[in-house]
Amino acid sequence: MLRVSEPGTAPGAVARPPTRDLWLMAVGVLAVSTSGPLIAATAAPALAIAFWRNALGTLAIAPLALFRRRAELAALGRRDLRLAGTAGLLLAAHFGTWIPSLRLTSVASSTALVATQPVWAALIARARGHAIPSRAWWGMALAFAGVLVITGVDVTLSARALAGDLLALVGGLLAAAYVSVGAEVRRTTSTTTYTLLAYGLCALALLGVCVGSGQALAGYSATTWLQLLALTVGAQLLGHSVFNVILRTTSPTVLSLAILFEMPGAALLAALWLGQLPPWQFVPAAALLLAGVAVVIRSQGPDAAPAVPAE
Repeated sequence: MLRVSEPGTAPGAVARPPTRDLWLMAVGVLAVSTSGPLIAATAAPALAIAFWRNALGTLAIAPLALFRRRAELAALGRRDLRLAGTAGLLLAAHFGTWIPSLRLTSVASSTALVATQPVWAALIARARGHAIPSRAWWGMALAFAGVLVITGVDVTLSARALAGDLLALVGGLLAAAYVSVGAEVRRTTSTTTYTLLAYGLCALALLGVCVGSGQALAGYSATTWLQLLALTVGAQLLGHSVFNVILRTTSPTVLSLAILFEMPGAALLAALWLGQLPPWQFVPAAALLLAGVAVVIRSQGPDAAPAVPAE
């Protein structure tokens, strides 16, 4: 999930992070890298995984929010509540597309394609009237060239893999929309309060979809419950929470670039845990995609929000 740094705290765009932040970044990237492989390995319905991931995350942050942000929660206006609700629905839609993609295509392809989130965010900003640097357009061209090669490789594997690729791309677009709406809320609302609202409303929306579609929300094995817990503790708490700590002393640009290592990390873990070895053509295509995304991130100003993944 993208975060907006607190006013006056963002360091220079390319300043070297403190040594402590480098270690924390490594922990955070490793934590979010486990998300795709864990979801692919969890024996529960895809949307049920999305629900429990957000429900458990909400339960984890609720005591802190209610203890430290009770006055802020009570003072929220209609606009902030409406925007937070919209963000929660967009987050639910993101999980509702990206998580099923992991059942259709490889973890490597899904993680690489959902990493196009910063590209979609730049296009959304352009649609809203913001200027886009010329270098960013070149980065988008590189990224989409990588997308075309990855999806082309998957076409040769199966129509199922291509469907997963398309879902992952839509998931990246929805994550960018979620971030764009959330950034408006974060102008006047703390990270803790916003996260509680977004995750909570996302969980409620996914609960409704799961109940309506008859997806089982319980009756899982002990292993499955442990995987769901690991997903929440790892990607959500050790990943996103650590990134929020880093933002106090490290620039959003540096953090966004570091988070791109999630894709090779997830691909490596999927190979080790699940035996998913992508075809050799995937490697140069993924490198092209990530290079393009990196150019887009680097072309943004020092005040840009970091590309912290929603997954």
